[in-house]
Amino acid sequence: MKRKRYSAEKKTEIVLEILREKKTLAELATKHDIHPVQLSKWKKEFLENAATVFGKETKKAEKMKKAHEKEKEELIKEIGQLTIEVNCQTKEQVC
Repeated sequence: MKRKRYSAEKKTEIVLEILREKKTLAELATKHDIHPVQLSKWKKEFLENAATVFGKETKKAEKMKKAHEKEKEELIKEIGQLTIEVNCQTKEQVC
């Protein structure tokens, strides 16, 4: 039997239902066919990481991503240049 996989969006939707407290954990577990212990784990993880949404970590991650993208572009250009140089040397041509 295959395990069900839930997207981050679906997990968030379910955790928000838990936090609204309109239904018990057991009712939500039955509704979504998920074990109550799993729902408790998702809720705990959600609450532990909620502060990062408004924190500096998100901004740091975005800056790091941009820096890595820039470095990647530079390396791709350098690889292209080196490829041209190697091709010219192997063909004994002047480039």
